[in-house]
Amino acid sequence: MASDDVVCAVDVGTSAVRAALVSAEGRRLCHAREERGPDEGAETFDAELLWDGLCRVLRRITSQAPARCRPRCLAVAGHVGQVLVDERCRPLGRAGGWADSRGVREVAARWPDAAAALRPAGRPAVTGGAVPLLHWLKDNEPSLHRRVRWVLSPKDFLVLRLTGTAATDVTSAAYTLGSDVTRRVWDPDLLAVGGKGPEHFPPQHAATDVVGTVTRAAAGATGLPSGLPVAAGGPDGTVGAAAVAGSAPGAVVDVAGTTDVLTRVITSPGQRPAAAVLNPFLVAGLWTCGGATGMTGGAVAHWARLLGLGDAATALERLGPQMRALPPGSAGLSMSPLLTGSRFPDWNQQERGGLWGLGEHHGAAHILRAAQESAAYVVRQAVDTLLAGEAPGPPVLLTGGPSRSLDVAQLRADVLGRPVHTSAEADASLHGAALLALVAAGLEPDLPTAQARTRPAVRRFAPRAALTARYDTLYRQWQQTKG
Repeated sequence: MASDDVVCAVDVGTSAVRAALVSAEGRRLCHAREERGPDEGAETFDAELLWDGLCRVLRRITSQAPARCRPRCLAVAGHVGQVLVDERCRPLGRAGGWADSRGVREVAARWPDAAAALRPAGRPAVTGGAVPLLHWLKDNEPSLHRRVRWVLSPKDFLVLRLTGTAATDVTSAAYTLGSDVTRRVWDPDLLAVGGKGPEHFPPQHAATDVVGTVTRAAAGATGLPSGLPVAAGGPDGTVGAAAVAGSAPGAVVDVAGTTDVLTRVITSPGQRPAAAVLNPFLVAGLWTCGGATGMTGGAVAHWARLLGLGDAATALERLGPQMRALPPGSAGLSMSPLLTGSRFPDWNQQERGGLWGLGEHHGAAHILRAAQESAAYVVRQAVDTLLAGEAPGPPVLLTGGPSRSLDVAQLRADVLGRPVHTSAEADASLHGAALLALVAAGLEPDLPTAQARTRPAVRRFAPRAALTARYDTLYRQWQQTKG
């Protein structure tokens, strides 16, 4: 491989869009980031604004690129959601984010035995996705429903704008609620619930398949070279987990952000716990089980804004010393962070957050610490589900923005009662997108090889026995109070 070969990696999260040029050796040469608005991402978002944001970050990195760099491929990792477009690839209304619950209750009510009906989809419950959204649209906005040409994930929409080709990957397809996840094909019976057929859903590919090339129009908008190959890509949580843990079965990866996405690679669909989502993995012949929790890091950010402390990073830097001095339990203050409903493992989208035990002696530091503790409790529910009966079980590999904080990592270890390893690569989804692009470009033979060559270093945090015992009591109390 030539030393000037590079790939372009994109990570579309609910809080920001990131892009980077990465060398064939895995070294990040330049990077750009653009924040998304507070109303863009979790429940609904404007797909045109997302495209505009992507164009801006791509123009920034292409303008910064060293003169000899030769882009070989682009891959996108993106958050879960659904974008409906018409024949001219224009979005129809606001797109749905990962927390979009339109149509969920109506679709769930169709099946007396939802578990049996959803078995091909690998879902324990109706959790949102394209099929419920289409069902809702058919009843509430039938004129828009009739105009739907393609049903896409946010990542697929960007690939369509870049290449003119409608395509998806097998993992993103699973989140529609319309794919047979073990056969990795569209299920006509599931899709029919939304009033559309397989012809409205793009072909399914492996994440590392090249599905198109950058058009002249997209090249002009982004600064990318026309004809640049574009890979199918994948969901940000799955791509991030693969980047830091590889494809070896067993390890639990927590990609932390607005929500925490818990993933465990398994070799057979039968190994999935009943409450977990089953997805095809990025590597053929493997699956993952787990799912996204309800809001965790997003609740910390929400409380920071409500308290007038700015963004979460600024608030935590300002109040960090006070928060670290607090005993477990934040002096009797606790909360549920689930502002947009619970997901894995409880799957109750009607649940909402709460705050209890608030007294006049509590201040902003208590509230933010309670938000961090409650986020850790949510993650413990998910980890205990994935590792039921395994004591002590494998360590939990924590990555994503919160993993940069030594305090958060130690808190997670104490609450989980398990070793926590943090990855030196906090931007795991962006790193994973680069690995997909390296494989798609032919610069690496396969994803496991690419990951092994660029495996990030880890830092280890052991649970502290006295604090773990105290947090175990507090966790049980939190479960009872939350209901």
